[in-house]
Amino acid sequence: MTLPTDDSERNTSPDWQPTWHPSAMHIRSIALKTIRNFFYERDYCEVTTPVMSHDIVVDAHLHPFTVIDPASSDTLYLQTSPEAAMKRLLASGSGSIFQIGPTFRSAERGIRHNPEFTMVEWYGIDSTDDHQMQLTEQLVSAVHEAVIKFIKNQTTPQPWTPLSQLTVPFHRTSYEAAFQPFCQASIHDLHTHEIHSLCEQHCKLKLPNDTARDDLLNLILAECIEPNLGRSNLKTTTPQFLHSYPISQAALAVASEHDDRTARRFELYINGLELCNGYFELTDSNELARRTAVENQRRSSHKSQKLPGAPRLVAAMQCGLPKCSGVALGFERLLMALLNTSSIDHVLPFPIEIA
Repeated sequence: MTLPTDDSERNTSPDWQPTWHPSAMHIRSIALKTIRNFFYERDYCEVTTPVMSHDIVVDAHLHPFTVIDPASSDTLYLQTSPEAAMKRLLASGSGSIFQIGPTFRSAERGIRHNPEFTMVEWYGIDSTDDHQMQLTEQLVSAVHEAVIKFIKNQTTPQPWTPLSQLTVPFHRTSYEAAFQPFCQASIHDLHTHEIHSLCEQHCKLKLPNDTARDDLLNLILAECIEPNLGRSNLKTTTPQFLHSYPISQAALAVASEHDDRTARRFELYINGLELCNGYFELTDSNELARRTAVENQRRSSHKSQKLPGAPRLVAAMQCGLPKCSGVALGFERLLMALLNTSSIDHVLPFPIEIA
């Protein structure tokens, strides 16, 4: 059996059949076992939180599915991340925790996206963003080793040409340094109209004059920078962390003590594919409320519905969220990167069209 190379080929198969090669099922199982053992060995406790909740963390670019409870007429949200409930556990004294489970994001479908996917999310008590970059590097390397071992031991032909070697340590590049080839000054110092000009120049797009600053930055990042992050050469692949994002893109990360224009946030890339998002976590409930309001304003400007936020998370933070750093990793994205495959349909059995 060979993997389908495009949607037209995939759609010729009966829709009861999974889209993945049978070995993907075993690779997925091995990867999950490796991840669980990795965290157990480091004294992280596995938890399970609701996938359906009254609370929802507000992000201008993430759109949750809503569910109406017929008994109460309450609006509930399928979670775009287990973050809010996991932080409530942290505030209750859980210690370091991790979770592997289904996550939902509406209006996301493509070769790298499925509306339902698996998230690996963890929070380390008394850990920093630097600690979590190290831990993420160790985790990805451990899963890569387990996947390569499995494939090498197979006697039947495999459809995969996996990444043969990951170079450690992974590279680290600041957001400012990544943008340096496109501007003569720090990206943080440029006015919005200057970034607008850069975006039109490098992305070859004609954009409205009122396009928001972060939307412009995200376009340059997606079109010009991300494809070159964590690239492979003939023998090895060096994953790459991008860190110190603008504070306006901080979500729930704290501001850097060295430059309050930036946040202690990082993402990991392999061959241009974003795998995870990490924060040195915000613990100030008042700042959370302020950022939630800002994100809802951005949603309104994008013609998206405002969201109620996460009042129970706010209450938990008021009681005291311990110093911690957290990471959310897309499990299917990790498998895609390690197996060197282009479509998420190759690493999950039933994408949304045949679910």
